[in-house]
Amino acid sequence: MDDREHRRRQHPRPLGHSSDPRDSEDFVLGRDGKPLVDRYGRPVRRRSPQRPPRREPQRPPRREAPSPAERPQQYIPPRQKAPRRQVAPPPPAAPRPRRRRARSTGGPLRKLGWLVAVVLVLALSLTLWADAQLNRVQALPEQRVANTAGTNWLLVGSDSRQGMSEEDAERLGTGGDIGVGRTDTIMLLHIPNGGQARLVSLPRDSYVTIPGYGDDKINAAFTYGGPQLLTATVENATGLRIDHYAEIGMGGLANVVDAIGGVELCPAEPINDPLARLDIQAGCQTMDGPTALGYVRTRATPMGDLDRVDRQREFFAALIDEATAPNTLLNPLEFFPLVTSTANSFTVGRGDHVWNLARVGLAMRSGVQTETVPVGGFADTAVGNVVLWEPGATAALWESMR
Repeated sequence: MDDREHRRRQHPRPLGHSSDPRDSEDFVLGRDGKPLVDRYGRPVRRRSPQRPPRREPQRPPRREAPSPAERPQQYIPPRQKAPRRQVAPPPPAAPRPRRRRARSTGGPLRKLGWLVAVVLVLALSLTLWADAQLNRVQALPEQRVANTAGTNWLLVGSDSRQGMSEEDAERLGTGGDIGVGRTDTIMLLHIPNGGQARLVSLPRDSYVTIPGYGDDKINAAFTYGGPQLLTATVENATGLRIDHYAEIGMGGLANVVDAIGGVELCPAEPINDPLARLDIQAGCQTMDGPTALGYVRTRATPMGDLDRVDRQREFFAALIDEATAPNTLLNPLEFFPLVTSTANSFTVGRGDHVWNLARVGLAMRSGVQTETVPVGGFADTAVGNVVLWEPGATAALWESMR
C-alpha cells in the first residue's frame, strides 16, 4: 500500500467528492461554470467550512464607569440661603478728640539729675583732693592703753605761726614765729556707740605725768615729743584710748572761720585785750577769723585760763555747727573754700582722713555735751603755776567714758 492510498484511507473524502478539478464542491466556479484559476493557472480551491468558535463561558460585561458627560445629571435643588439677620447699625462714633501731646517732665528732671550728678562728682573729687592735702604726722604712741568704748579724738590747737606771712601775723596779732612747741588748746572728744558726744577741755597747765619726763604741765608733752608724746600723756592721764588726732594752727583757724563766713559767739561780758587784738561787747555776734582767734586766745577775764577753755569749747561747737549747716554744705561758694581751707590747715594722724573729720562734725551736729575736767585747785611748782585735777570727780569722769 503506497502512501497516497494510506492517506486516502486515513482521511476519506466525503461522499460526492470528486477529484476532478471542475468539481464545484472542491473548486470555486466562475459564471461560466468553470473553476477559477489564480495567476499561475491553478484552480482555486474552495475553502473548507470553519469550525464554530469555541464558546467561552459568558461573563457579565464589565460595566465601565460612565464619564462625567455620560452620568445622569442629578437635580440638586438650589441651596436656600438663610435670611440675613438684620443687625442694627452701630451708632456713629463720636469724633476722636485731638490727642494733646503730654508735656514731658523728663526733660527738667533729667537736667536736674545731671546737675546733681556733676555736683556729686565734683564734691567727691574735691574730697579726695582735700584728703591728699592733709598734713599727717605719727600721732599714736607705740605703748597703748587697752581699748575702750566708743571713739576718742584728741583735738589740739597749737601756737604755731609757721607758714604765716608778716601781714597775717600783724592782722591776727600773733607776733613772730615761735615754732611748733606749744599748744593753747587741748580737748578730748568722746563719741559713744550710742548717745550724745562729750567734749572735755584739758587746761594746758594741767599738772600730769609725762612718760619719760616726770610731772609737768600737759602742754609740755607737745614741746618735748610732739603729737605722739602728747597722745601718750593723755592716754596715761585718762585711761582712755585715743583713736584719732587732729591739730590746727592759728592761721588755719582764722582761715576756716573766714571760709564759712564767720561764726556766731555769745560772750557773757565785754572783753578788751590789746595783746589778742580783741575788743568786743557782750552778747551774741558774728565774728570773723581774726576776732574769733582772739576770742579763743585771750586770758583777759576773771578766771583766766579756765574761762579760756570754756570759750574754746563754745567756739569749736559753733564752728562745727556752721560748717555742717545745710546752707554751707549745699552752697558751693562756701563748701569748696571750707574743704580747701580745712585741708591746708589741719594736721592729722597717719591713719586719719577727711571723712573721719566729717564724722566729728556729724557727731557734734547732733548735739554735744561740753565740760572741763574737774579742777581741784592751783599750785606753784618747779614748772610754774599749775592746774590740779580733783581726783575723785576726775576718775568718775574718765570711768563714765570707758
